[in-house]
Amino acid sequence: MHKRIPLLFLITVLFVQFVFCQTATDPFDSKAVDSVAIGIMAEYKIVGISAAVMHKGVVKLAKTYGKRSLETGEAVELTTQFAVGSVSKQFTCASIFLLQEDGKLSVYDKVAKYFPALTRANEITLLDLMNHTSGYPDYYPLDFVDRRMMKPIALDDLIKEYAGGKLDFEPGSLWSYSNTGYIILGRVVEKITGEKFETFLERRILKPLGLANTSFEPTPQNKTFARGYTNFAFGAPEPAIYEANGWIHTAGGIWSTASDLAKWDLALMDGKVLKPESYKLMTTARVLSNGRSANYACGLGVGMRNGFTVHSHGGAVSGFLAQNMFMPAMKAAVVVLVNSDYAGDHIGELQNRLASMILAADPSMKPFVPTIAGLPASEAAKRFLQSLMTGSVDRRQLGEEYSLFLTDEKIRGASARLKEYSEPEKVQTDNPGERGGMEVTVTRFDFKKGSFKALMYRTPDGKIQEFLVF
Repeated sequence: MHKRIPLLFLITVLFVQFVFCQTATDPFDSKAVDSVAIGIMAEYKIVGISAAVMHKGVVKLAKTYGKRSLETGEAVELTTQFAVGSVSKQFTCASIFLLQEDGKLSVYDKVAKYFPALTRANEITLLDLMNHTSGYPDYYPLDFVDRRMMKPIALDDLIKEYAGGKLDFEPGSLWSYSNTGYIILGRVVEKITGEKFETFLERRILKPLGLANTSFEPTPQNKTFARGYTNFAFGAPEPAIYEANGWIHTAGGIWSTASDLAKWDLALMDGKVLKPESYKLMTTARVLSNGRSANYACGLGVGMRNGFTVHSHGGAVSGFLAQNMFMPAMKAAVVVLVNSDYAGDHIGELQNRLASMILAADPSMKPFVPTIAGLPASEAAKRFLQSLMTGSVDRRQLGEEYSLFLTDEKIRGASARLKEYSEPEKVQTDNPGERGGMEVTVTRFDFKKGSFKALMYRTPDGKIQEFLVF
């Protein structure tokens, strides 16, 4: 369940609550985290945030910001539960794998074994449902609660309506996000066990892992739970209308805290939830019938960051957004939850910044970059740009081939075209990379009349081997 509406509203007071673990050499700076989170919260007018960062199996910080409720003015606390939407799908998949380990089903079972009347049920497997490759249409493709979802629906009626008609594509040929498959998976758990999904989840996952602040489809009526908010076209915040019974369930029915989700991530990585063969299949991206990777496994996206595997998933239900990401090689995780369903990519921005802190915290995860003599890259780039603008390039700071390439004619032309930009108002250099034993950077220059970037290569002696403006 995804919401993409990047709308804003006004809040006036920020509250912060945190638990922070830091040593003298620990790069997780509490003030830096606050600066990032509060800055994003203020800029995009987010009501409340719950965030957690884990590194090397240790929760380095668990922090909350803002309000759990605009009506009461109460602050988000570390135990305040947020609806996590489709992050719930990880728990649903784990439940299926647990039953496979019990010998009670196989992920390769055909859907027909449990729902024989559904379309092409004798060809679609439970794994297809987990991978979003079944072809069953998604019952929740929009980003608001429509008239259907304001009325309760029986789970089997939902399944019959959305998995009993025409498929969107041939099973296994494409990847298309479908909540419908996850409702079917939840009902399979219930049929196999003879108990409600929430009972199985509590017995097999939540209690054994000590996830005391995680609930399945609770009735959020007290201060334990955040209130969800929405808005339209920059309007005032409005309490979100929640989906009626039956519309969320095992596709997105879990409420939790950032700390509990970080514990869940670690339990998955440490093998405390599933056996190795189950975990491997749960985290392996599906290959479609045309040979392409879906970049999606079972309730988890599969990607790369700095050359390391990242598993992640977003979540969205009315009033809430969530992002959960973990990196097995580092035993690291970043979780961000908000009670503002219009925050869109902005919680992803916060998650990315926190993930960058993790990468900075672990030297083994950093890409190789040679040590360069002389000025920092941003200052070197700025000074060389100024020399191009004035036409007074000092060739002693250039590598031989670049000096030959950069003819006097090129310098005169560049000076004529660049001098109108004058002094840059802002200079920002990205994280350096490496190529051919050289430092590689891209620097952005912002001026009153516009902006441009420069690609610069430097050898360890500090000489510029390439400087190209684009």
